[in-house]
Amino acid sequence: MSMRSSLRSKAIAICDQKIAKKGDTVGVSFYAFFSNKNDNPGLLMEAAEWWIKTHELDHFEKAAKVRALLLAGE
Repeated sequence: MSMRSSLRSKAIAICDQKIAKKGDTVGVSFYAFFSNKNDNPGLLMEAAEWWIKTHELDHFEKAAKVRALLLAGE
């Protein structure tokens, strides 16, 4: 499954922020791409499907790995 460009851009920016703050080994979950309020369940499910079904990622992954997948358009 592909991820819409607006979500992809936001996710890359969040990974960049986390890496800049805590280094290359920092972990991230797809929940980091959203506020604590579930105000867009469709978008959350899109991210979850990309994370879980498409890439079979663990709950927490290295932000650098996720960023690389996003930048590659995967």
